Amino acid sequence: MVMEKKEFKFNGSVLNGFVMLFVTLILFVASVIGIVFSIIQLDESHGACGGWLMGGSALLLIADVVCMCSFLQLEPNEARVITWFGKYSGTFGETGFYWINPFYGTKKVSLRARNLDAEPIKVNDKTGNPVMIGLVLVWKLKDTYKALFEVDTQTMAAAPNTVGSDTKGLMKALEQFVRVQSDAALRQVAGQYAYDDEDNKTNEPTLRSSADEINEQLEQKLDERLALAGIEVVEARINYLAYAPEIAAVMLRRQQASAIITAREKIVEGAVSMVKMALDKLSSEGVVDLDDDKKAAMVSNLLVVLCGDDSAQPVVNTGTLNH
Repeated sequence: MVMEKKEFKFNGSVLNGFVMLFVTLILFVASVIGIVFSIIQLDESHGACGGWLMGGSALLLIADVVCMCSFLQLEPNEARVITWFGKYSGTFGETGFYWINPFYGTKKVSLRARNLDAEPIKVNDKTGNPVMIGLVLVWKLKDTYKALFEVDTQTMAAAPNTVGSDTKGLMKALEQFVRVQSDAALRQVAGQYAYDDEDNKTNEPTLRSSADEINEQLEQKLDERLALAGIEVVEARINYLAYAPEIAAVMLRRQQASAIITAREKIVEGAVSMVKMALDKLSSEGVVDLDDDKKAAMVSNLLVVLCGDDSAQPVVNTGTLNH
């Protein structure tokens, strides 16, 4: 699902900050000098002239102080969301030192990549087994309009009044939103796959054997959920996967039994091959002639020796094969 990008570049007047800093300092000095001269004139009984000079200098000083509060300093991968009495006027992201109309409202946001290392959560896989699964997520802000005006970051933040004046408050609120949505997406994806194909009966992807496919599905689900807040998923990976503690011991014994059975199958296969080779060798080289009963006995003894866990104890037979 492709969502419309509502962010646009701020096209209002933005002046060089250093030039405006020089201008405001000049105006500040001029207003202070005006106030001093007005006081002198009042002392010299020039009441009307001194009063007008005092009033004009005071207004100039107030205006100058207001202008001093409108400087913007932006570092790389930072931006300011500009509003005009509550109406979105664009996003300004030029790096440097600037001055803007003091009647504009500005909210500072960070466009830098952030990561989330989510604690493992317990979910049920496709077969109903409880498993513990965790993820690591790298994300960054892509649409500042959605982040500030389509997600309630004000009430989500720990200190709502800091959102806008402090980037940390906004990003903490967005991080909480990402954490909740990541939990939901992880549960959704994990429930579509089995933990493992224990019996090797199917070729379906599993959480253990199909990491790339699972991660791709996880990124897709996260993109769908986080697009509402204007957040872009850079990378999402499962970084922890295990059976839940209540079934971990049982599943371990099952895996051990499966491994033992597989090993036994290999041992029997090799033993049968060695017995056949021994019988063929004895027969082809004429070492001894064995009837069916003696072949059966020899096969039984060889299989016991080759498939047994303990070392064989040799028995020396001093009789003859004709008895």
